[in-house]
Amino acid sequence: MSMSNHDKKLEVRAKHPQTIAGALGGLIRMFGVRASDADLVQRWNEIMGADIAMIAKPVAIKKNRDNTFNIVIRPTVPAYALQLSYQADEIIKRINKYFGYNAVGKISFRK
Repeated sequence: MSMSNHDKKLEVRAKHPQTIAGALGGLIRMFGVRASDADLVQRWNEIMGADIAMIAKPVAIKKNRDNTFNIVIRPTVPAYALQLSYQADEIIKRINKYFGYNAVGKISFRK
């Protein structure tokens, strides 16, 4: 009896213990569901692209009752704070595109 590719993916085990967020992120990628703030943090580089991911990291994400997120971003170097403020609309656009709906309620920057 031959195993499908889907079954083979489920057999793959991590060599090192994973966090719950990491394990769930793997399942989320496998099944194509994007619903958690942990997934947003884990896949930040992919979602933002190198241009933004190199200069900014999420430091706080709060999920609101209306399923939107308040996101606090910190520049990797304080000098990038102004540049990030100019890119706020693009950051919001990329996050919303990733989730597939207007997921960002508020975005703020912390030095």
